[in-house]
Amino acid sequence: MSSDDPLAAALAAAGLGDVRPGESRPPEPRIEVVDAAPEEPADPRELWPTGIATGVGSLPGTDIREAAALVVGETPELPALPELPERGVGADMIGRTAGLLVDLAVEVVPTGWRVTARPGRDLRRARDLMAGDLDAFDDACDRARPAWVKIQVAGPWTLAAAVELASGHRVLTDRGAVREFAASLAEGLRGHVAEIAARTGASVVVQLDEPGLPAVIAGSLPTASGYGTVRAVRAPDAQDVLRDLISSVDAPVVVHCCADRPPIRLLAGAGATAVGIDATRPAFAGASAEPAALDAIGETWDAGTPLLLGLVPSTAPRREPEIGELARAGFELADRLGFDRHRLARLAVPTPACGLAGATPDWARRALELSRDLGRAFADPDE
Repeated sequence: MSSDDPLAAALAAAGLGDVRPGESRPPEPRIEVVDAAPEEPADPRELWPTGIATGVGSLPGTDIREAAALVVGETPELPALPELPERGVGADMIGRTAGLLVDLAVEVVPTGWRVTARPGRDLRRARDLMAGDLDAFDDACDRARPAWVKIQVAGPWTLAAAVELASGHRVLTDRGAVREFAASLAEGLRGHVAEIAARTGASVVVQLDEPGLPAVIAGSLPTASGYGTVRAVRAPDAQDVLRDLISSVDAPVVVHCCADRPPIRLLAGAGATAVGIDATRPAFAGASAEPAALDAIGETWDAGTPLLLGLVPSTAPRREPEIGELARAGFELADRLGFDRHRLARLAVPTPACGLAGATPDWARRALELSRDLGRAFADPDE
């Protein structure tokens, strides 16, 4: 073909100048360099030391300095910022959490906490109480210098179920409002975590308390009229809101649910660093243990997610349990699920079964002591 032939020019441009019409050329061999080294997984978030214990949060009484000294003294590796609900409005779980919200205000009405246009005395009281709590906790930590501390707030679903809109309906009934509250809480938490880390010099663990989540998912919460129930939230939707909040907080996040059948898989799947449960509930303990509940614990442990394992009674029992009896409950759970007992110190942080606000001061102290001793027992199962 002549040099001015358009076909020849096109073939030459394609590197096929010596191919005759009707012929084909096999493709040139290609050599790709592949990195044989597998991609390294991301480093897991640093966790607290093994063999430790902590509290769930609430304590009896009204003296915050006494409470701060108690938690730092009895659980020095991971003291929990005390909550003293006996002090009244603003010291309760919802009020304390509401005080952290950014650009959202609430007030107390006869039916509970309700959204309002601007901050009032109830919100100011909640914030003043929190400021005093942080001062007392900072002073107590200054003497012990813990490497880790834990704080507690209501999770987004429990908060949305407990706070009312101006209409009197739960925030839960308005999914846009739920996300607005979750975003506001996330922003407030970031500042709260940064302040506590700066004041104590410790790494901060955030505990989201979600005792209301099972009812939210089940659709069993009553409406404002009391004649119906609030529409159930789909489990994937509940998980998405939790996941967004957890991922936006620059700290390990524990989600705690002391209900009878906590949605462990949902909480772990939302990206929680750990899941907190009341392990004395019938679904988990003894002959009444349910296979589905035990399977959920086993799957969570298989994934490497530890549990804050509530094993110590939260109110004084008729007979005080021996430390060996409490430890046996943890070891038997590990045995039943096929986990080596020596792994329990990493997979479980012992705690009271739930908050200690309803306990006597003496039992609150003893419950934290037993939790600490239980952590040491988990770290040395042979002993």
